[in-house]
Amino acid sequence: MVFKDHIKEYWQSQGQTHENSHWASWGDNWMIDLEIENISNHINEGDHVLDIGCANGHGTIRQTQLKRVGSITGVDFAESMITAAKSAAHAQKLTDTVTFLEGDVRQLEFPDATFDLAYTTRVLINLPSWEQQLLGISECLRVVKPGGAVIFSESFWEPLMRLNALRTVVGLPALTEHDYNRYLKRSKLEAYLAAAGLDYQIDDFSSVYYLGSRFLRELVTDPSAYPGYSNPINEIFHGLEKRFSGGGMGVQQAVVIRKGAK
Repeated sequence: MVFKDHIKEYWQSQGQTHENSHWASWGDNWMIDLEIENISNHINEGDHVLDIGCANGHGTIRQTQLKRVGSITGVDFAESMITAAKSAAHAQKLTDTVTFLEGDVRQLEFPDATFDLAYTTRVLINLPSWEQQLLGISECLRVVKPGGAVIFSESFWEPLMRLNALRTVVGLPALTEHDYNRYLKRSKLEAYLAAAGLDYQIDDFSSVYYLGSRFLRELVTDPSAYPGYSNPINEIFHGLEKRFSGGGMGVQQAVVIRKGAK
């Protein structure tokens, strides 16, 4: 199963343009840091880990610096991303621990119960429908061992609506999804997980950061004065997020599923 639409073309272009930069997956380096650290909190020393939708390997390689994993395998459907990731792993002499392969979250080329932990980072939102997102969810669960964990670190619709409600009150324009994204409905995902009898928790690890970087920033600074994500408000609220969390405004949240032991 292979993408033949604008979504894959977009990410292929991103990999070619940005190569080893974090910009290949996203420009918001502060949010990327929060995503990586939140996932790392669930990785145990010696785990064999699968990073699904690894982009150019920026986050994959960072995980090896945060935890002494047994191994970590990154897969991505964009050839340019995997080329950049392999180059980075070779340059940092990590090829004994880190492997990068082309792959599709909807049809992972691994046997059942291969990994201790698998995670996505803004990957399911690149699938064009809930039915295809379910295929990806099912595949992630399939390749993890009983007793292991699956983490879906994704963008969610409901907190985006809450954030937009705040923006509307003060006359700011609504934030919207990109045309290559389909944000998950948290209510729909939770209903699916409950019906499947899966044990899960939700990490709201970005609300304070989003409140600062997507709301207060535009009220107290001139965003046009700062290119990209260089506004000092972003760094300040990144630091606050590390101390305080929660509030329901974080568009990026992580659903952590513990796969029951057989």
